[in-house]
Order: sequence, then C-alpha cells, then structure tokens
Amino acid sequence: MDTRAKNSVVSFKTAAGFCPDCGSILPLLGGLGSVTCYACRRIWEAEVFGDMALSYNIEFNTKDTYKSTHGIEEDEDEADGPIVERKCPQCQNDTMSYATLQLRSADEGQTVFYTCTKCKFKETENS
Repeated sequence: MDTRAKNSVVSFKTAAGFCPDCGSILPLLGGLGSVTCYACRRIWEAEVFGDMALSYNIEFNTKDTYKSTHGIEEDEDEADGPIVERKCPQCQNDTMSYATLQLRSADEGQTVFYTCTKCKFKETENS
C-alpha cells in the first residue's frame, strides 16, 4: 500500500470525497479500506472521506398501486395493459387491452398485441 498520501503535503483543501492532491472526485470506498484517485493515481485512506455517510430508503409499491383507475368496471378480469375501445372478434366485447413491441427492424412499425378483457382472446396488428 502506498503511504505517500499520508506523509505528503496536500496541494489544496477540498471537500470530503475529493482528492486533496488534484481535486478530482474520488471513487467510492471499497472493501480494501483505501481508494485510488482516477486522475493522479494517488492512494488515499478512508479518512479522506471525513465523516461522510451514505444512507438510502427502499420503498416498495403495494398491490393497490397497479389497480385500474380509468373508469372501467372492476368486475372484468385483470387487464394485460392499457385499455382501449376495440371490439373483440370472438366475444364482441367492446374493450381490449394492448401492449406494443418493436419486433421488426427499427425502420418498420411496431407490433401491437391486443387482449380481450373478457375472454382473453389475443390478436396482433403490425402498424
């Protein structure tokens, strides 16, 4: 391990997380206990980060987050995507859900997959 950084004089005063020698931002502290500056390649101990701390919160969505809110009757089965007014050729239901994918080359249109919200009949349309 390089001890130059401990014993040398720093060039200027920087905020925590920046190289005291060249001023570049330092990479995150790994499991080794030291970091190497990307720019000047100096090795610094964890003290260069001062009393910085990282914290984060993970918030999970509830099942209710994904429920339909666009006025369609809830007694219909779960939709496979956004719902549009389109007649199902099999059961004559007036609503179908859809999803789109780019299956062909980029200069051609996308493929739309429709699913009946009542009988789950599926059909595709190349646009």
